[in-house]
Amino acid sequence: MATNNKPTHTLRCGNIKATIWQNVSENGPFFATTLSRPFKDQSGARRNGTSFGLNDLEALVTVGQWEAFGSPEASRLSKW
Repeated sequence: MATNNKPTHTLRCGNIKATIWQNVSENGPFFATTLSRPFKDQSGARRNGTSFGLNDLEALVTVGQWEAFGSPEASRLSKW
């Protein structure tokens, strides 16, 4: 269960956004990541899509690597 509704980090690469959330369990805190592609719909309202195309793959890999090596959890587990 999340302790608050604000993300701990938001990473962006091109049209891809990775939102990192801290959650708490019986074993202590852990982090979850939501990947999305922000866009404006026909009425101009901002939305977040969760479908990705072939052109999104490089940005998805990039934010995934940033999250894995730069998130608070990765920093806590890493010795370097």
